[in-house]
Amino acid sequence: MPIDHEFGGQHTEIKLSIVEGYLNAFTTALRPHFMSLWYIDAFAGTGSRTVRTERRGADMVEMPVDELVEQRRGSAQIALDVRPQFDFIVFIEKNRSYVSALTDLAAKNLQRRIVVAEEDANSALKKLVANNRWDDKRAVVFLDPYGMEVEWSTLETLADTRAIDVWFLFPLAGLFRQATRKLTDIDEHKRAALTRMFGSDSWEAELYPDGAPDMFGVLPERRRELNPKGLEQYVQRRLGKIFGAVLTPLALPIDRAPQMFSLFLCISNKSPEAIGLATRIGKHLLDPKRHRIVRSIV
Repeated sequence: MPIDHEFGGQHTEIKLSIVEGYLNAFTTALRPHFMSLWYIDAFAGTGSRTVRTERRGADMVEMPVDELVEQRRGSAQIALDVRPQFDFIVFIEKNRSYVSALTDLAAKNLQRRIVVAEEDANSALKKLVANNRWDDKRAVVFLDPYGMEVEWSTLETLADTRAIDVWFLFPLAGLFRQATRKLTDIDEHKRAALTRMFGSDSWEAELYPDGAPDMFGVLPERRRELNPKGLEQYVQRRLGKIFGAVLTPLALPIDRAPQMFSLFLCISNKSPEAIGLATRIGKHLLDPKRHRIVRSIV
C-alpha cells in the first residue's frame, strides 16, 4: 500500500518543474564530459505525492469541479525519469515510512544504481562528500527541507567540492519567524537555530546593527529593519561567499503574499565556463515571468 504523502500547491508544482528542467539540461550538457553524473535528494520524501483539488461550484465563467485526489511524481521519481539518466542516485530521508516507500521505488528500478539512506541529511551529505572524489564526476543536490534543518557547515561542504550544483528551497518564512523584529526577543532556541543556519553568530551584528546613541549617550534598542525581500538578499550574499555563483532566487509562491520560500541555485564550480553554463540554464528556469505566463495559461 503506498504511503500517502500529501502536499502540493502552486509553489510545489513550480519548484519541481524547475528542478526537472535543470536535471534534464544538466545530464544532456555534461554527459559527454564526465564519467559519472550523480543526483542526491537530501529530503527525498516518498517519490510521489498526493494532490487534492477541492470541489468548486459553478460560476458565470467556469463549470463546477468535483473534488479530485491524484498521485503525482515527487522529486525522487522525477530524478529517475531524467534522460539522459543519472549514473548514481542517492535518496536521503529520516522518516521511516518514507524510507520504506523509497526502498520500494528503488526495488522497481533494480537496473539503476540507487542508494536509500535512512539518516539525517546533514550528516549523510557530509559523509557522502568525504568518502568520494569529485574531480571525475559532477552532481546535483536538491535541498527541500521540512524546516530549518540545513546547516551552514553542510552548505560549506557541498561548496568545497567545486563539483556540485545545489538547488535549495530556502525557508524564508522560517527565517522571518526566528529572526524576530527585536534582538531582545530572540531566545536561546532561536539563537541556536540561526547560528546553525548561518554558521556563526555574525548574523547578530549584520541583522541587528548598533545604532547611534542619543543625546544622552543611550544606545537605541537593536532591531531588524530588513523585510522579507531584504532577508532574501542577505541570504544570497551569505551563500555567495562560499559558492562560485548564486543566482537571484525565485520567490514562492509567486501569486500571493506572504513569500514563504526562496528557490536558490548555488553553483560550487568557480570556473567561468561552469558558472556560465549553469547560469544560462538556471536564469531561464527561475524567471518569474515564465511561471506567471504558464500559470495564466493553465
